[in-house]
Amino acid sequence: MSSDRESGRGARRAGATLLGWLVLAAGAVGAAEPAATSVPVFSGERALAWVVYQCDLGPRDPGSEGNLLLREAIRSHADSLGLRCVPLRFELADPYSDRTLDLCNLVVSAGPGGGERLWLGAHFDTRPYCDRDPDPARRQQPLLGANDGASGVAVLLHLAELLAAQPPARGVDLIFFDGEDYGREGHLPGYCLGSTWLAEHWRDFGSPLLTGNPEGLIVLDMVCREGLSISMEGFSLAHADDWTRRVFARAVDLGLKAFRPLPGKRIYDDHVPFLQAGIPAVDLIDMDFPEWHTTGDVPSLCSAASLAQAGTLVTDIAYRPLAAAKRE
Repeated sequence: MSSDRESGRGARRAGATLLGWLVLAAGAVGAAEPAATSVPVFSGERALAWVVYQCDLGPRDPGSEGNLLLREAIRSHADSLGLRCVPLRFELADPYSDRTLDLCNLVVSAGPGGGERLWLGAHFDTRPYCDRDPDPARRQQPLLGANDGASGVAVLLHLAELLAAQPPARGVDLIFFDGEDYGREGHLPGYCLGSTWLAEHWRDFGSPLLTGNPEGLIVLDMVCREGLSISMEGFSLAHADDWTRRVFARAVDLGLKAFRPLPGKRIYDDHVPFLQAGIPAVDLIDMDFPEWHTTGDVPSLCSAASLAQAGTLVTDIAYRPLAAAKRE
């Protein structure tokens, strides 16, 4: 994001690494039950384990082994839960070289098909370089991305477990975006590659999103630092005021102190292409993170309590659709 200020060897490794995690997942979820109005409990510790898992794969910038491994892990996880997962591969010209980028968004769907649906998104790629690192010698290293990338994905991976164990009454689509953080400082067209493509193509023939009507999109990005604090992001508030206020009103009703219903900075993130396409979208992001785009963005700085706050909010919305926002 930017602020206003498939190899055989890789697939085998992903499968072997994921096997132990699927055993853990089996303990986290049980057999599918009929849709219910009760809301399952989101585990911050379980989400934190998914952060560590992703970082163990290494950097996950487009074209890297880690990126391919995580693609396969997301698919394998959805398959193990009995959820539909559709990979959406596409190619784009690299804005910074003469090569072609092979990118892939993934859509995991739960609940009944069709009808009004909730979209929840996070980017699974990481930045190709740590350009803000205080040590110039480290600025060409790829980002590990525990907070910037893995945190939002971890929330969705654990939520998938809950949705499989207790199917929601309406459809929920978990969208994993590729190529969000590929851009260079000051060059917005290099960012949000996967979300830009999907905002243009989600109605195409064969798209897993085609049969339903999106109520709105909630993007999760950088949601695991200690002392998490999330305000109403500026683009969200300007272009999806009602949707944004409804999401934050639910956070207040749940007593989630990390969410502050106050205007915040404008952040160019994966929600913007959908806002431009006329779909209500809100970005849940905490930019107060000194290790942003540095080699310091590692799992030891991540908080299970913060992940629990973000996960509790989107889990509740998945099972209890949002009411219209109240006005003073």
